[in-house]
Amino acid sequence: MSIVVSHPTGNANVRAVLSALYAAELLAEFNTTLAFNSEAAWLKYLPQQVRSEFLRRTFPVAHHKVKTHPVLEAIRLGSKKINLSRAVHLQKWVSTDSVYTSFDKAVASRLTDLVARYEVKAVYAYEDGALATFKRAKVLGLKCVYDLPIAYWETSRRLMMEEKERLPQWSGTLDGLSDSEEKLNRKTQEMELADLVVTPSQFVRDSLPPWSLGKDITMSPFGSPDVQFYRGNMEKKWDRNLPLRVLFVGSMTQRKGLGDLFGALKLLRHTPIELIVMGSLQASMDFYRKELPTFNYEPCRPHQQVLKLMQSCDLLCLPSIVEGRALVMQEAMSQGLPLVITPNTGGSDLILEGETGFLVPIQSPEAIAEKLMWFVNNRALIPEMSRKTKEHVKSYTWDRYGDRIVTSLDINSFNSVRTSRR
Repeated sequence: MSIVVSHPTGNANVRAVLSALYAAELLAEFNTTLAFNSEAAWLKYLPQQVRSEFLRRTFPVAHHKVKTHPVLEAIRLGSKKINLSRAVHLQKWVSTDSVYTSFDKAVASRLTDLVARYEVKAVYAYEDGALATFKRAKVLGLKCVYDLPIAYWETSRRLMMEEKERLPQWSGTLDGLSDSEEKLNRKTQEMELADLVVTPSQFVRDSLPPWSLGKDITMSPFGSPDVQFYRGNMEKKWDRNLPLRVLFVGSMTQRKGLGDLFGALKLLRHTPIELIVMGSLQASMDFYRKELPTFNYEPCRPHQQVLKLMQSCDLLCLPSIVEGRALVMQEAMSQGLPLVITPNTGGSDLILEGETGFLVPIQSPEAIAEKLMWFVNNRALIPEMSRKTKEHVKSYTWDRYGDRIVTSLDINSFNSVRTSRR
């Protein structure tokens, strides 16, 4: 028995699934748009930034197990580099949606041959790139595994509409509200065809529509980013006379709850707190300064510099309205930062209340302010929280993430798993 996996671009969780399936000798083929050999000699001659971009498209399986469909994605990336994607006649053709649907059809067209060659019994695909693959799989009698890395679209849309009404000034930062009916219908059909749904968090699992709950559902939390754990927090001098440094990392949108964090800081305007916001602007800087004049903005930067910024802060606050599972939480924990987060970040399991941080409800600047004030009043407890935070996050590994998914395929009667890594 073997499984065909497809994802247009690939990311850390895709690589973990591939690694686990490959180790279990269950991977028939991985389909993607672009892929490169991380050992290729020519990569070392490229500038670091360009090399990093190529390395994002490398995968931990033998090259003969990877099938690429590069043309449209290469055109899309090239058009972005030279700003051709803004041309009206090219916008739809080179859009991300176009790449996903074209790629999905290409994968579907390969299934008949793959079934004959590899005794394929299942396909494993991701949101927005699964419909044609699943339809063909059903014709061929294959099981369909649907990986949903973020909340189901109906839940996301409902929450975003609430935010549009609650904080209308932030509505311009809300993404996902412009999706076409065609795209939303594709998402619904993908879920309808799925036999097994894979989610990264309890929040995503709870977001699934009631009619889907009879399906097999597996929850496997993402692994922690592969970073060097910071060792300096225990020796850090916690000076009560310095402001509490609160970090927000992410797209500067109300989907991430930034408006609520700003609201909390307004409630604490006379409290010694310094808010550092690092992320991509989704509105003009004038807009953000009007909402909260006193925050410190940090632009996006190379990964090692992000870690260094984290090390200079006291805690991470991410009051998201909609996520799947924000990896930045585990990254911050690896650097010793306790968390103040909402359940909708997908990170409820990361919180040992009062030990690694605190959960706060969504849409509540007051609750955020209360927890930030707790940190101001309990600065002496932060070093021990930092130690517990780093220890707790170490248990979340990418090997465990992938193995749990492979085991779920076994539980759901796809076949026996031959190996298990710990």
